[in-house]
Order: sequence, then structure tokens, then C-alpha cells
Amino acid sequence: MVLRYPMATGLNKGHKGTKNVSKLRHSHHCHRRLTQHIKFLLKVSKDKRALKFIKKQELSNVLEAVRKAAAKKD
Repeated sequence: MVLRYPMATGLNKGHKGTKNVSKLRHSHHCHRRLTQHIKFLLKVSKDKRALKFIKKQELSNVLEAVRKAAAKKD
């Protein structure tokens, strides 16, 4: 037999029970994946393609970090 209403078991037996529902959180997985892809493109020296990809995705902070690294290297 299936319960029609939420019921608690154990110590609260016979009383209505509510489940704890956590808030939905935004995932940053996609952003991390994109930055890793850009780093890979720069590592295999596809600079022009990587810079186009950065501009397309509007990741100006990554571009700034690349410029700083290049300035330190020189």
C-alpha cells in the first residue's frame, strides 16, 4: 500500500514529516572547462585560435593573465 501523505517513521511516527530540500546552486563547471581549453590551446602554441576563443567567450581576465605572464617572461 502506498502512502498518500508524507508520514514520518521512527520517533515521530504518526506525525507529518517534511524533507530537507537544499537550494539549487549554479555550477561553475562550464567556466572551468573553458579556461582549461584555453590553457591547452596556448600550451600547444595555437595563439591566434586561443585569442579568438577568448574574445568569443568574453574571458578578458584570462587574456589579461596571459599578457601579464608574457610581460614577466620578457
